[in-house]
Formats: sequence, C-alpha cells, structure tokens
Amino acid sequence: MVRYIFRRIILVIPVLFAVTFIIFSLMHFSSADPARMILGEQATGEQIEQLREEMGLNDPFFTQYFRYTKGVFIDGDLGRSYLTNRPVNEEIESRFPNTIKLAATSILVAVGIGIPLGVISAVKQNTWIDNGSMFVALLGVSMPVFWQGMLLILLFSLTLGWLPSSGYGTWQQMVLPAIALGSGSAAIIARMTRSSMLEVHRQDYIRTARAKGLREFLVVNRHTLRNALIPVVTVIGLQFGSLLGGAVLTETIFGIPGLGSMVVQGIRTRDMMIVQGGVILIALTFTLINLVVDIAYGFLDPKIREQIN
Repeated sequence: MVRYIFRRIILVIPVLFAVTFIIFSLMHFSSADPARMILGEQATGEQIEQLREEMGLNDPFFTQYFRYTKGVFIDGDLGRSYLTNRPVNEEIESRFPNTIKLAATSILVAVGIGIPLGVISAVKQNTWIDNGSMFVALLGVSMPVFWQGMLLILLFSLTLGWLPSSGYGTWQQMVLPAIALGSGSAAIIARMTRSSMLEVHRQDYIRTARAKGLREFLVVNRHTLRNALIPVVTVIGLQFGSLLGGAVLTETIFGIPGLGSMVVQGIRTRDMMIVQGGVILIALTFTLINLVVDIAYGFLDPKIREQIN
C-alpha cells in the first residue's frame, strides 16, 4: 500500500508542472502589458521599458517560467498584484476559506440529495419513481449553474422573500449558493449511485442474503449500499474538486468574496498575477483532492489491495 501511495504522489508532480506551464503560457502571451497596467496610460515608452526590465519581463519565456515556478513550489510565492501591489498570497488567504466553505456546503447538499435519490431509483427500478428521479437528475445536470442561480434568486429572494439574494456570513446566505452549485453534482452522484446499486444488486451474495431470509431493508443497507458506495466515493471526491472551479460563477452571482470572484475581478482588470495565482491554486487543490481519492479508493476497494499485494 505504501508503494501504491508513493506512485500516486509521484504522478502528481508532472501534472502540477503541466498545469502551471499552461496557465503561465496563457497569461504570458495575452495582450495585457503588466508594466503599462502598473504605470498607467500616461507613462512614456522609456518608463514602461525601464519597468519591464526591472520586473524581468524582457527575459526569455522559459527564464520567466522557471523563475515563477521556483517562487511557487519552493518559496510559496505567487507574486504581487499589478494593481494593488499586494502579495497574491494575502489576497488568496483572505478569500480561499470562503471558497472551501462554499464547496464543502455544496458537496453536503449534493451527497444529501444524490445518494438517497440514487438508492430509491435503484430499489424502485423501472417504476414512475425511478423515472421521475432520473428526470430530476437529468434536469440538474443540464441546467447551467449561473441560470439556476438566477432562478433561485428570482424565486426565493425576490418573489417569496425567504432568503437573501447575495452576501456572505450567515447560514441563510449560504443556502441558495450551495443549492445552485451542488445540484449538478447531486444529479451525477444520484445516477452513479443508481447504476452502482443495480450492478451490486445482481451479485450472487445478494441473492444468498435474501435466501437466508434477511429483510429487504437489511439487504439494501448492509450489503448492497455498502459495496455500491465504493465507486460513488470516487465520484464524490472528484465532484468536490469540480465545485472549486464551479465556484467562479456562483460566487460572482451571489456576491461571495471567494477565490472565484477574485479570479473574475482579476480578468476584468487584467491583473494577470491574480488570475494566475487563483487558477493555479484551484488546479493544485483539485489535483490534491484527486490524490486523496485515489488513496482512499485503494483502502476501500479490496480488489486494488489484492493487486498491490
């Protein structure tokens, strides 16, 4: 098992470098000139050129890339904002916990809706309950987050007045963003739970459990669901990573001061260091979550443990 974990950790390293290279390349070859952004439109060509030289922007591309990756992976330095001159690390430290809180709340909504919905659909296979549940799941997957967010605001904030439409700090302000962000993941988890339950349901040991006279409730919960959750756990982990990226639109719609809204603001103002740092941190977190899911899957699935041994 130690070798399995070590191999997974080693595979993360080239992924992280690939992500930083792609993001840095996109930012580097964009039309925004950091020196002109800092000095303003009234700056002369000589002043801009001097600042570019001081910032190392005239260095070759790979020199700038290796300097940036050294700062990120060795020094933990994501640079400074072009507009405020504040360290990007400080901007992220004040906002990233809000994004994590939103993603965690959304995955709780997704799991709380998705797993029961998938179990009910599998138990009531080919009935109107099954068809209705899968229709709701399909609707949740198909509806974009930003559209669903606006519909929730229109219904529960403007029409009914039950919940606030924006802001951050109270649990009431987290309800609508968590539903909007977590509904798509709930649909995916529901469909995966249903298909996994149906696959386990056909196994010989399930028929043996029924032949022993166990009640259907015990068969479903003790045998079917427990074994069916192994692939579902993997999907839940991957969905949690996806929710970090999906928070970009949700935070913007609901006015949450998180990492996603910081990235959007950086795009609007062309503050590429902010955009670069935010996207790299989201990608890094997603990669680490995948690593944890891989390791957890090795512990949960006896077949993988047998292959390792």
